[in-house]
Amino acid sequence: MKPHIVIIILCFFVSSCGVQVAYDYDRNFDFSKAASYNYFPSMQSGMNQLDERRLIRSIDSVMHSRGYRSSESPDLYINIKSSSRPKPINSAVGIGIGGTNRNIGGGVSVGLPIGQPDQYHQIIFDIIDVMNDELIWQAVSESTVSESLTPKERDAKMKAIVNKVFSKYPPR
Repeated sequence: MKPHIVIIILCFFVSSCGVQVAYDYDRNFDFSKAASYNYFPSMQSGMNQLDERRLIRSIDSVMHSRGYRSSESPDLYINIKSSSRPKPINSAVGIGIGGTNRNIGGGVSVGLPIGQPDQYHQIIFDIIDVMNDELIWQAVSESTVSESLTPKERDAKMKAIVNKVFSKYPPR
C-alpha cells in the first residue's frame, strides 16, 4: 500500500473518533504544586461499572505517566459526570425540479435511517483543589457512541476520550 493512502486512512480513523472537548481552568492556581490525586469520594459518574472502570484505568495511566501519584490524602480530586442522549435521526425528504433546453424534470428522494441510532455521550471531568474545595480545571467531552461496540472497541474509545481530554492538562 502506498504511504499516502495509509496516511489518508489513518487520518480518517482518527477523525472518526469524533471527540470534541471544551476546557476551562483557574488561571490563578499553580498546577505545578499538585503531586497527588484521587477520585471524588461520592462520585456518581452516571456510567455503568464496566465503562467507569475503563475510564478510571485510562485516567490513572495518563496521570501516572505525568508524574502524579494516587493518594488517600490527595492534592486533587477528580470527579466524573456523564450523560447520554440519542443522536437525531437523519431522515429526510427532498424534492427537486430542474431542466435543460426544452426538457423539464423533477424528482423526489427519501432518506431512511438504517441500523441502531448512535448516542451522544457527554463526559464532564472536574479537577478540584482539595485544600480549598474549589474547581480548578474542567473538560467537557462530547462524542458519539454506538451501543453495538465490542468491549475492546469500548476500551479503545475510552482511551481516545481520556487522551484527548488530558492532552491539555495541566494547562500551560
